Amino acid sequence: MLDIAEELHRWVGQGRAFAVATVVAVGGSAPRQPGAALAVDSDGTAVGSVSGGCVEGAVYELCRQAIEDGTTVRERFGYSDDDAFAVGLTCGGVIDILVTPVRADDPARPVFAAAFAAAAGGTAAAVARVTEGPESLLGRPLLVHSDGAYDGGLGGHPELDRTAAAEARAMLDAGGTGTLTIGAEGSRCGQPLTLLVESSVPPPRMIVFGAIDFAAALVRAGRFLGYRVTVCDARPVFATAARFPEADEIVVDWPHRYLATTEVDARTVLCVLTHDAKFDVPLLELALRLPVAYVGAMGSRRTHLERNERLREAGVTERQLAALHSPIGLDLGARTPEETALSIVAEIVADRRGGSGLPLKGAHTPIHHESATPLASVA
Repeated sequence: MLDIAEELHRWVGQGRAFAVATVVAVGGSAPRQPGAALAVDSDGTAVGSVSGGCVEGAVYELCRQAIEDGTTVRERFGYSDDDAFAVGLTCGGVIDILVTPVRADDPARPVFAAAFAAAAGGTAAAVARVTEGPESLLGRPLLVHSDGAYDGGLGGHPELDRTAAAEARAMLDAGGTGTLTIGAEGSRCGQPLTLLVESSVPPPRMIVFGAIDFAAALVRAGRFLGYRVTVCDARPVFATAARFPEADEIVVDWPHRYLATTEVDARTVLCVLTHDAKFDVPLLELALRLPVAYVGAMGSRRTHLERNERLREAGVTERQLAALHSPIGLDLGARTPEETALSIVAEIVADRRGGSGLPLKGAHTPIHHESATPLASVA
């Protein structure tokens, strides 16, 4: 739902009534993960997607019905062997959809509105909703802020809200979206509850060190993937807005000095394209000790071996060296800056999602990998 928050924020501001269909559970080769959403307003305008096209028509009608009767419903869609033209997922997967109306008279509308505003504005926030449990609790939003404060409620015991807020905040800190189970004792309603927690966090950072032609192509690729991209180089003649018009930020500083002072987190990716020892070694010595998602360094295999020896001499451990992606990128046979940028971001995506980097043709690996966010359980 929060993946289409910008449009929904506009709809709220325009006073529109609408319904949001959200993927809350998946099985098999489902094309979208929990949190993916399709919204339909009272005029029939639709935004978003829950299946990549397989069941959009049926979900669209469920949204129209929810706007009309104000009822939250959960529906399951799967592949039908008996009727190839039946509504279902031809990819063989199963998805569960929660359809929630957000009408003008809905008491929960202000909570949804605050969630959409936070997500659209780049403020960290999470929304928790009951997706399995008593019908009276389905779909009600609990908006959780980064400091642990929360608004709205799940419609049950106040202790349920406190428990859900604590769990949602933990998922928000990790920038994750996924489901969790609260046991009968914790739910205070006599039965277990399943909650979907959707997190909205500011874009992850990509820091590109080395203001070269390959960096310009990588900036564009990083922006395409949703990263906030910084270019850093110690040479002011190269690190200019004219050369990198699509960068969010350009920094003229020694790379290791800038990295020591800037904010990074577990989603940050660091791409070292300088392939110059006086820049690379002090930079990588620091980078490989930071809790970031990815560190990659450009250079030939000879450069890689020589750089590793210098890093060992600087005190970098073998375990830390094993985390370095060098030479950077996947083997695509890339030659141009654009092709090289593609090989780098392909490796970043594979590393983040657990992909093998191998062709899908002839492989026996799943096309859609399981979400990296594990299921949580609370007593």
